[in-house]
Amino acid sequence: MSTVSRRDAMRAALAAALPVTFPARQGSPGVARGRLKQSVCRWCYRGIPLADFCRALAGMGLTAMDLLTPDEWPTARQFGLTCSMGSGLGGTIENGLNDPANHEPIVSSLIAGIPVAAKAGVPNVITFFGNRRGRTDEDAIANCVKALNRVKGVAEAHGVTVCVELLNSKVNHKDYQGDRTAFGVAVVSAVNSPRVKLLYDIYHMQIMEGDVIRTIQEHHQWIAHYHTGGVPGRNEIDATQELNYAAIGRAIAETGFTGYLAHEFVPKREPLQSLREAVALCTV
Repeated sequence: MSTVSRRDAMRAALAAALPVTFPARQGSPGVARGRLKQSVCRWCYRGIPLADFCRALAGMGLTAMDLLTPDEWPTARQFGLTCSMGSGLGGTIENGLNDPANHEPIVSSLIAGIPVAAKAGVPNVITFFGNRRGRTDEDAIANCVKALNRVKGVAEAHGVTVCVELLNSKVNHKDYQGDRTAFGVAVVSAVNSPRVKLLYDIYHMQIMEGDVIRTIQEHHQWIAHYHTGGVPGRNEIDATQELNYAAIGRAIAETGFTGYLAHEFVPKREPLQSLREAVALCTV
């Protein structure tokens, strides 16, 4: 996340959101022709009121938006948009599943929230590994598995996937423990549930380990959701940065992936035009 944290940005977005009463618009068929279902993270467009942003997404043919809190799900639905990743239920980035002291509030929130998400048609909810704070990987993995094992039954029963996010600890989230694909795979493979998977953030994993396409090919069975972002800087995914998102998109599609690829970059240019270009680039 750039200079503003996702948590702070989402709070600002929620405060700015306005109720709307107009009906959903039908999206153009162009986006749907691609092999990937594309979404976009709300916090990156916090300067646009929620209703206006929903209208714009529907107009360009997108059908989903990421990282909306339960309060915001109804507004998205009014425009025919799915919340592709629900937030606000799975704790915080810093205080996550690796610490047993956090288990009760996180597990209780997820168990209560997952049925609500299912009823609202939200397919995924986010949670986090948490900051290391001197904890060994061995202990952290065991703690994460223990907490997720408490949640997986309700997730399976309601058809909602709990996604644990991989983040970089080098630039944006100092001391975050889930900063490598191998760590995340160790957790979710031990839980071994079709409803507990990884959120593979391409931006973050490029910073930490690179080798993005091969990693996706080798571990795609443990990944339920992807985020994009230009490296360096988390800005547009165009020729100004180092990743080839068209190739990455093709590699994801070729794994048979059926989830969402959500754009999580902070636009430096006209925001909706940057988003249109990103969607076109990843329509593979």
